Amino acid sequence: MSIGAEVAAHLPFLRRYARALTGSQSTGDAFVQATLEAALADDDVAESLRGGRVPLYRAFNKVWSSAYMEVEDGEGEGSAHENAARDQLKRITPVNRQALLLTTVEDFTSAEAGEIMGMSEEDVDSLVREAVSEIERETTTNVLIIEDEPLISMQLEDLVRSLGHDICGTAATRTQAQEVVAKATPGLVLADIQLADGSSGLDAVDDILAIDSVPVIFITAYPERLLTGDRPEPTYLITKPFQEDTVRAAISQALFFGSSRPLD
Repeated sequence: MSIGAEVAAHLPFLRRYARALTGSQSTGDAFVQATLEAALADDDVAESLRGGRVPLYRAFNKVWSSAYMEVEDGEGEGSAHENAARDQLKRITPVNRQALLLTTVEDFTSAEAGEIMGMSEEDVDSLVREAVSEIERETTTNVLIIEDEPLISMQLEDLVRSLGHDICGTAATRTQAQEVVAKATPGLVLADIQLADGSSGLDAVDDILAIDSVPVIFITAYPERLLTGDRPEPTYLITKPFQEDTVRAAISQALFFGSSRPLD
């Protein structure tokens, strides 16, 4: 397999990670593009990418780490949403989030995350523990779960409550979601893509967003269908079957940026 083909196979997931880390499809994609440009300009970096996901993410990490302060120092530029996200970034240590996302959303081992971040496995575990503590200190909210599989819905309910949040309702169809929102606007939505009556979780979320801006986490068995780059993509996207730690990390990240949409 050529280097290009090997990298291409991992790009959708690197783009997912970049968006979750930055809270922005456009900013995340810009970091990914800068990573690829760095590889094209350095034969040694390009050749290292034959090693799979770890060296690709390591190359991304070097670009992200070198440019992070520049992103943070952009205060006052861009939309109000962008500035609010920067304010949040100042409150939460970036490396903590990075370690948590790598070991949960991206499913790397602590040793692999350490290789990516240039630190020991023990240091990564310590950062993850710090990130979990920060999650527990976050403000609680009301959560709407849009999921047509009862066992998964119950699992998500238990998980959400374990984090200190309340459930304002559950829905297995777009219509049921509309009925819940008519009574109470949620502070966070967990939404499946394909629902029981053939309706779409995407449409159900659009109904909610027409009323108010709410953080949304999509859950699907086929994430690659939404990671094509052909249309605006969900910033927070979890693959079924999921690990509970992955959902915790996504909830933390979505509430961290406090919006239903990525930064544009």
